[in-house]
Amino acid sequence: GVSKGIPMLIVLRDMLEIAQNRKEVKRAINQKNVLLNQKPVRDEKNSAVLFDTISIIPTKKNYRVTLSEKGKFQLDEIKENETNEKIAKVIDKKMLKGKKIQINLSDGRNFLSGLKCNINDSVSVNLKEKKIEKCIPLKEKSKIFVFEGKHVGKTGTIEKIIPEQKIVEADVKGNKINILIKQLMVVE
Repeated sequence: GVSKGIPMLIVLRDMLEIAQNRKEVKRAINQKNVLLNQKPVRDEKNSAVLFDTISIIPTKKNYRVTLSEKGKFQLDEIKENETNEKIAKVIDKKMLKGKKIQINLSDGRNFLSGLKCNINDSVSVNLKEKKIEKCIPLKEKSKIFVFEGKHVGKTGTIEKIIPEQKIVEADVKGNKINILIKQLMVVE
């Protein structure tokens, strides 16, 4: 699922192959050569989760964590100016004292925000300024990414939302597919 991440050791040694063993991975991390969501990685056991950004300072290469259609983590190379933004799903919101709203996200982050945003919507997070830039609502015509279940790794467009069944009907490459709302994330 979306909560499980992939340890940086695996990312750096096995996926990017920029280190051959744990010792080299540790060295790269100690030299602050690896950024996860714009912050230096502290430990090779730190995990990257879906849509996190990874920057390798010496090679000036940047990646976004995504999922293949087999449900395996993969890295897509992105431009440096894309590393500042990350999309996450709103999984809970709480009213705090003083009418402040706390928004809890699928990647474990929480934000206080006055932004109107509902559970199951997504938000675009500005990683540098550590704030939510905008809400991306779950609605017809929204683009989605499926992060678990039998349609994992697929992208599509919502055609219809059926709240009482907790599903959407989506167009995925011309096929109509029903997908559980809890298995998808709105991406635009």
